[in-house]
Amino acid sequence: MTWAIVAHGGASRLEEDRDAFESGVRAAVEAGAAVLQEGGSAVDAAVAAVRVLETDPTFNAGIGAARNADGRVQCDAAVMDGSTLDIGAVAAVESVRHPVDVALELLREEPILLVAEGAERFARERGLDGPPLGQVAGAGDHEHDTVGCVALDADGRIATAVSTGGLSGMRPGRVGDSPLPGAGYAADDELGGAVLSGLGEGIARLTSAAWAIHQLPGAGAVTAAGNTIARLDRVQGEGGVILIDPHGGIGWAHNSPDFSVAWAADGHPVTSFTRSPEPGGR
Repeated sequence: MTWAIVAHGGASRLEEDRDAFESGVRAAVEAGAAVLQEGGSAVDAAVAAVRVLETDPTFNAGIGAARNADGRVQCDAAVMDGSTLDIGAVAAVESVRHPVDVALELLREEPILLVAEGAERFARERGLDGPPLGQVAGAGDHEHDTVGCVALDADGRIATAVSTGGLSGMRPGRVGDSPLPGAGYAADDELGGAVLSGLGEGIARLTSAAWAIHQLPGAGAVTAAGNTIARLDRVQGEGGVILIDPHGGIGWAHNSPDFSVAWAADGHPVTSFTRSPEPGGR
């Protein structure tokens, strides 16, 4: 078994930001690949990649998250372990250093999703709280989407991690697909892993991530990615998806103007790009 990792920086239109997005997702995959090269777990690799994206104000996650209609930053994040099917997710958090770290800390706990004040109280109890993200330099009115990662480690374990600042100007308390298992992400060692980006309401209605990984055994990663995005037409949705199957096959697709993606695998260096819509993978 070899390792593989793929990350995305959001499905949206990239113009002057193109180089920043490409270098950012490359840095994220480099961080995750370093974990996998040392024999680390898929969970740790996926979280390491997303943590890099939360630290880069280019992306709509962490310190670069969008502001809601009240001018505040409320973030969602989630981690899923495909070996145990454990899930840790938080929504509408403001006063944390890294939303994905709070989701990771919740991964082995009985509740799988905490929101708002309850999630922030949990973060304080675990020493993961921080100043409100809206007060951190970099927060703004980004029109970009969720960031995320799928990783497969050398022991055949698959994991996903996602993080988002939601939609610019959104109603306070709005929760999209990103923290919802089966909607914005899914991981199962027997099937594969998927993470989506785009308009969360449509993705949630279609439970797109769960649908995507159930396509993997018959269709393969590239075809499953294309089929997942084609299905968004049912709800007039726009977005992108990244996938890894249990054998290390990688796929991606999108119907948004651009999609920033980077990937690496055992024996393959990090490759990053933004591109026009067409399914791809290896």
